[in-house]
Amino acid sequence: QVQLVESGGGLVQAGGSLRLSCATSGFSFSSSAMGWFRQAPGKERDFVAAITWSGTNKHYADSVKGRFTISRDNAKHTVALEMNTLTPEDTTVYYCAAAKFISYASGAYDYWGQGTQVTVAS
Repeated sequence: QVQLVESGGGLVQAGGSLRLSCATSGFSFSSSAMGWFRQAPGKERDFVAAITWSGTNKHYADSVKGRFTISRDNAKHTVALEMNTLTPEDTTVYYCAAAKFISYASGAYDYWGQGTQVTVAS
């Protein structure tokens, strides 16, 4: 069965860093694009970052460009999101997801994790 399990969330002070990781199984990870999204309560799920199956191409939301870095390890079937210079506006639940092709749209992603909470204190 398909599983995506995020970890690494937590509480951090503004200006700090966190590294999220997503461990996957049950689908063809090495041929899937992977993405990170975030969603605040009562709001839509917003695109954060995505990476192609090879890791060659990466896309970022403007709000995180220069602060967040997405990476993947096809041997370990994991995808990571390194988050630096965090602000309180980054506080929300972060989800990893898998898609056939890299996309900004949440609807393009077939599989989702359960999410991990990131809280940035001011």
